[in-house]
Amino acid sequence: MIKKIIVSLCLLFSFSAFAQEGTSSPYSFYGIGDVKFKGTIDTRSMGGVSVFPDSIHLNLQNPAQLASLKLTVFALGGTYANTKSKTETQEEKARRTALDYLAIGIPVGKLGFGFGLIPYSSVGYKIQTLSDDENPIFSRYSGIGGVNKVFVGAGYQLTKKINIGADIQYNFGTIETTNLRYQNVIQYGTREINTSEVSGLNATFGATYQTKINSKFSFFSSLTYSPESEVKLGNRRTIDIIQFSSVGSIDVIERQEVEGIDDTTIKLPSKLALGTGFGQIKKWLIGAEVTFLNTSVTTNRFTDIQGAYFENATRYSLGGYFIPNFNSYSSYFKRITYRAGIRYENTGLVIQGKSITDTAVNAGFGLPLGGIFSKINIGLEMGKRGTTYYNLVEENYFNLSVGLSLSDRWFVKRKID
Repeated sequence: MIKKIIVSLCLLFSFSAFAQEGTSSPYSFYGIGDVKFKGTIDTRSMGGVSVFPDSIHLNLQNPAQLASLKLTVFALGGTYANTKSKTETQEEKARRTALDYLAIGIPVGKLGFGFGLIPYSSVGYKIQTLSDDENPIFSRYSGIGGVNKVFVGAGYQLTKKINIGADIQYNFGTIETTNLRYQNVIQYGTREINTSEVSGLNATFGATYQTKINSKFSFFSSLTYSPESEVKLGNRRTIDIIQFSSVGSIDVIERQEVEGIDDTTIKLPSKLALGTGFGQIKKWLIGAEVTFLNTSVTTNRFTDIQGAYFENATRYSLGGYFIPNFNSYSSYFKRITYRAGIRYENTGLVIQGKSITDTAVNAGFGLPLGGIFSKINIGLEMGKRGTTYYNLVEENYFNLSVGLSLSDRWFVKRKID
């Protein structure tokens, strides 16, 4: 297991070399950015349904599922995103590669523990405009950064049918947005840089219920709740007088720190997720989940943003998996886990009176790696967010996600050395 983790970390570091920006969406300008984390790759491949108990995969959405682990699990995942953004008059393409999560789960009897790192939200956009004036003004807007979560959690098997759990998360990160303006007829231009240092705590509580309907079929249900919390933003603003060099680089002629920029807070919305599922364990399962987020409490980083606000959000997920023969020794393909799902959500962001929605279809595979416990999980997602109406942006995206779930038994004393 240790060798597997070392190899995985080497892959992670090579992967992270490309993970400079986790999104290319202009919608990431608002709030704390574009919330990217929607579960591990195996649950995302089922539309985000996280109701199913699993003894060899980490569930990072409901901490109560940590009590279902039978083996120590090391999990990491990343996503390659290909996005085509368009308005009524323009169209652009962007590609991004980013880390999704890095976590470890450890079972100890009826208890299960987990800890790890999740890049939670991302800011990453570049927008250029040119006015129609006689001496046109060139404007460039860009943003980078995001919010990460370090978490630690535990789940406990209260009875044979009921698990409970909780985790605590520390949020941290930096968000930087830049506004640049200049005219060709004027020697100098101006650049405004806004920087926010993000920090704060939040928690998640969960419960699951599982029972046998008969000798073959089982019923599952889950509940997850995250209370409303806050993140603090230490804000800074600088104004630069700039000049473009002959090779196109930017030279700062003069810089001034703006006084009186107050630190602010952004409320993270409370979240309630309810899920239910039915099926035959290690054969097939189908489930549905609905998530309610009180995003109407969310505000933007700076109060001088006009025309955009947040309303309460709702997400609907439907999905499941199928395994032809979990214990097959004659056919590798029969041991593969085949997953599929759909997702629809009102993101909670409202721009110019229009609610921004996100719809996606998902599919994926769990490929056994060196046995039946460790797996390479591959997920495919195709979806659309936003609209070209109201002079807004429609994003059509295709995501390819790859993750490792390495399972082994730890802390077992050897009888023969």
